[in-house]
Amino acid sequence: MLSKTKIKYIRSLEQKKYRKAEGVFVAEGPKVVGDLLETMDARLIVATDQWFSANGASLKGDCERIEVSENDLRKVSLLQHPQQVLGLFPQQNQPTAPPAHQLSLALDGVQDPGNLGTIIRIADWFGINRIYCSNDTADVYNPKVVQATMGSLARVDIMYTDLTELASSLPADYPVYGTLLDGDSIYKQQLTDYGLIIMGNEGNGISPELRPKINHKLLIPNFPDGRKTADSLNVAIATAITCAEFRRRY
Repeated sequence: MLSKTKIKYIRSLEQKKYRKAEGVFVAEGPKVVGDLLETMDARLIVATDQWFSANGASLKGDCERIEVSENDLRKVSLLQHPQQVLGLFPQQNQPTAPPAHQLSLALDGVQDPGNLGTIIRIADWFGINRIYCSNDTADVYNPKVVQATMGSLARVDIMYTDLTELASSLPADYPVYGTLLDGDSIYKQQLTDYGLIIMGNEGNGISPELRPKINHKLLIPNFPDGRKTADSLNVAIATAITCAEFRRRY
C-alpha cells in the first residue's frame, strides 16, 4: 500500500537537500528504470501490476516493492504523465582521476537540467563514460536531468569536483580541450583519442580561472565565415558536434 508518509517522502526527493540527505534519487518510466536496474539495485520500486508482471524478476537485493494503480502512481510521480513505474536508486560515488587513454568531458557551470541530461545522453552515444562537473553545475540527480538522460545515467559516471584543481593535477602534456571564441577551427586542428574536453556555461562560457588550463582551444565555426549569425550554440548541441568530430577521427 502507498501510504501518505511514503508519498510525502518520495515527493520530498524533488528537492536537492532531501536527495542529498537520503543519498537516493528518483527515476521514472520503463526505459530509465530498466536501464538503471541493469547497473544498480533499486531501494524502492512503485509500479503497476503490468510493470511488475513483466519486470519483477529483475529486482534484486532488499528492494521494497509497492504495487499501485495508475491513479495512485500519479499521486507520487514527479512527471506530468506517469509511466508505469517509479524507482528510488542510490546516488553513486565516482573516482576523480581521468582515465589515462580515454576521452572525458568536463562541464563548467552548466545550469539547465535539460542540457545536462542531454549531454549525458550524448556522452553515452559517443562512448564517453566519464563526465566531471564543476560544483555549480546542475545536480545530476535532479529528476528533470535523470529523465532527460533517457537511461544513459546508468552508463556514464558523473563526478562533481573543482575543475581548476582537476586540470592542474594533470600532466603538463595531457590534452585539455576547450570550446572558446578565440580558438582555432575544430575541423582544422589535430585531435587526440584521449584527453579532457571542457564545455562552458550557457551564457558565460568557460570560467576565467579555468581557461589558462586549456592547451587546445577549439572553435566550432559558423558557415559561411563572416556572415551575421546567432551569438552562440546551445551547449548540448556544441557538445554533440565536438564529440562527433573527435570520434570521426578515431
